[in-house]
Amino acid sequence: MARILGIVLPDNARIAYALTLVYGIGWSNVRTVLDQAGVDQSKRVNQLGEEELRKISQVIEKNYKVEGDLREIVNENIKRLKEIGIYRGVRHMHGLPVRGQRTRRNARTKRGKRKTVGALKKEAWAKMEQQKPPAASASQSS
Repeated sequence: MARILGIVLPDNARIAYALTLVYGIGWSNVRTVLDQAGVDQSKRVNQLGEEELRKISQVIEKNYKVEGDLREIVNENIKRLKEIGIYRGVRHMHGLPVRGQRTRRNARTKRGKRKTVGALKKEAWAKMEQQKPPAASASQSS
């Protein structure tokens, strides 16, 4: 079981894939990190020695902001957008897509599960009115 920067890497995965599990390291960064560390991209995590893992973690620490530091920077940027009241900040506050995506038909991930809002049929409305206590219906008619 290998650990890099506090992340447990799966033993059977290729190192190129396993490094993408670190927040802030993507596919293009993986190639440069492994080239700088002198590690073959096709090796599995369980085939790496302690020395190779140490080289990889040193390269990442020296050249990239990852995990907690990067998350902190991103959250500060979003907080700044909200404070100055810019359009993107308002979209973040309301939980809507920020980068121009449409919301009428999509954006389910951001907006959450569908809640149907619509007109009730007369029978359903009458049934709801009958279930209300008499005091509530009297105060509404006043």
